[in-house]
Amino acid sequence: MTLRHMKIFVTVYRHSNITRAAEELHLAQPSVSLAVKELEEYYGIRLFERIGRRICPTEAGNEFYSYALHIVSLFEDIEKKIKNWDTLGTIRIGTSITIGTHILPGLIKKYQEAYPSLRVEAMVNNSGIIEQHVLDNTIDLGLIETQPEHPEIQAIPFMKDHLCTILPTDHPLSSQRWLTLSQLARYPFLMREKGSAGREILDASFALLHLSVHPIWESSSTQAIVSAVAQGLGVAVLPYMLVEKDILEGQVKTVPFRQPLHRDLNIIYHKSKYLTPNMEAFIHLCKEFPMETR
Repeated sequence: MTLRHMKIFVTVYRHSNITRAAEELHLAQPSVSLAVKELEEYYGIRLFERIGRRICPTEAGNEFYSYALHIVSLFEDIEKKIKNWDTLGTIRIGTSITIGTHILPGLIKKYQEAYPSLRVEAMVNNSGIIEQHVLDNTIDLGLIETQPEHPEIQAIPFMKDHLCTILPTDHPLSSQRWLTLSQLARYPFLMREKGSAGREILDASFALLHLSVHPIWESSSTQAIVSAVAQGLGVAVLPYMLVEKDILEGQVKTVPFRQPLHRDLNIIYHKSKYLTPNMEAFIHLCKEFPMETR
């Protein structure tokens, strides 16, 4: 079996679809199907079950994936290591939405000043999807707002952030010295979408207090939530770095929590990942990023 077979299998596994895998690999669909068939015949196992237009990995396919991904990742890391010796090549960064909006642009600008010949590819999505890309080796480093749960992911805290209340400026609670989640829970709540880092922390905090909160509004747009709060539709809890400007401009008001909701922002990478000197430099830059951006 060849490295080509392994790359094709890994791509098919990720997509659970022969056609999409062929499109990503720029191969004819029959060539992809043949490579999977050759793998199955060579090892004498069934790697996928064909169900309509989709295919699902078998138990053997799931086990095979961990080996195939490791082989493909090692080969890609070898190429990066050689290329990065003379500061050429590509570094692939993925970040959560909050970090991608407020931190990543400045990081990349500063990084490219030091490594002008290095190509930086960036992806912005929710933290869970960034974790999966790290596991699949489709990005090199991730910057997320949560603590990763997968045992194959290594995490390094690089910055602290906190969640804050936002209220309409004339809200009954806006004159309080501090607030609790229990007080906020009595009012209509607006929240980020499920799967976002801030939402996961907020849901966990409510669960610890045995509070059941059903939001009247869910949105992936922080600005939509801020605008709705400003119009008096409810209250929200969001990362401070996302709403600092709106608070300072007087669009909404914040009241401190009695027990602050702090969180670490983490750099993540696969624990088997070879960290090139350029990746190490990016990690160092994250840790030393100017305080005014925090």
